[in-house]
Amino acid sequence: MRKVFMIALAASVALPTIAVPTMASAQSAREVRESSRDVRRDQRDLREAQRYGDRRDVRDARRDLRDSRQELREDWRDYRRSNRQAFKRSAYVGPRGYAYRPVSAGYRFEPAYYGDRYWVRDYARYRLPAPRAGHRWVRYNNDVVMVNPRNGRVVQVYNGFFW
Repeated sequence: MRKVFMIALAASVALPTIAVPTMASAQSAREVRESSRDVRRDQRDLREAQRYGDRRDVRDARRDLRDSRQELREDWRDYRRSNRQAFKRSAYVGPRGYAYRPVSAGYRFEPAYYGDRYWVRDYARYRLPAPRAGHRWVRYNNDVVMVNPRNGRVVQVYNGFFW
């Protein structure tokens, strides 16, 4: 009887601690959405200030936009820290005969690097923005790179994306 009571007590204490992380990650995803909505609103306000306002309005709108972008980055980092398992992938095996070197926007990849097997199809799972029309998110070692497949040019890079 005592064992049953102890097991029930341990289960009642353990259950709330198991449910908390899922609520925290859902809240973090909501915060990321709200922050991206704030960035879009501040971009719209900046365009209106540039069109109809004076210098002070433009300066204030730029400051608000910069602060909103910073908050969005921080929310995304918090999401990434709390969901480490989503960013843990199997070992990267690159094309044969090529070696990894850090890249930046404008770099041109060989077609072997942005083949079908390297595409990141579930970019929403990683909270990556949707790729531009005709572009693809590609895994390049532990980095994620947006590539234009027609010419192999790198458009955007997130270094150290995967653990």
